[in-house]
Amino acid sequence: MAKPTVLASLADRFARGDSVVSAWCGLPDPSVSATLAQEDFDAITLDMQHGPITLGEVIRAIPLINAAGKPVIARIPVGEFQNVSKLFDSGVSGVIAPMINTMEDARRFAAHAKYPPMGERSWGSYGGLGASGLDQNSYLKTANSFSMTFAMIETREAMAIVDDILALDGIDALFVGPSDLSIALSGGAKVDATAREVDEALKHVVARAAAVNKPVAFYCATAERAKQGLEMGARMVTVMSDSGMLKAAAQTALKITRG
Repeated sequence: MAKPTVLASLADRFARGDSVVSAWCGLPDPSVSATLAQEDFDAITLDMQHGPITLGEVIRAIPLINAAGKPVIARIPVGEFQNVSKLFDSGVSGVIAPMINTMEDARRFAAHAKYPPMGERSWGSYGGLGASGLDQNSYLKTANSFSMTFAMIETREAMAIVDDILALDGIDALFVGPSDLSIALSGGAKVDATAREVDEALKHVVARAAAVNKPVAFYCATAERAKQGLEMGARMVTVMSDSGMLKAAAQTALKITRG
């Protein structure tokens, strides 16, 4: 049996204990994420929850990113579990599901992501099958191991059941949304992704996940915060955003040009 190529690289890195630094993309033109895939990021994350990028644009970007040798992770909008299998069929290596606040949310997510007997994903992979380097039966037997599910922890409700979410077959990793978590922890009083109580929650999630050998990822609005995230034990950090990088580069260039 041939070894899966780029699709398995994300799961392989986590299995080895490596850290993953991902770009975060929400701009709709696939050339943006394809350009970032040429840089030294370990992965590219495409955000359909808050970014203007649509499912069709994500599907067009996936082969361009995979062709650069980088795994693709995609975040779905809240509750759109019907698109999880479509994304894996298209060739993503991981899917992030936001607002996993109940065990029913977690079970629905896992069911759409995994083939039987673990889940209920139906057959129809095309880009994923092609990128895997496997024949269809080998892909069917092994895809559950490298098609990674990231359940988002960003509310008090999710924090209260984090151990149960981690224990569920079919949930491979956690992804912490620090901004929404800060809103939840402050009772809706503020957005502060670097607040002390947020850091305490992040460390708690990392510790609980480490106890069962599952990775945790953080969204990080700055490179400095991404470095802190790795120091706090995150196994994956997403760095800034494509629009943020564009703005920062423009400001730097103008500052140098105008003195």
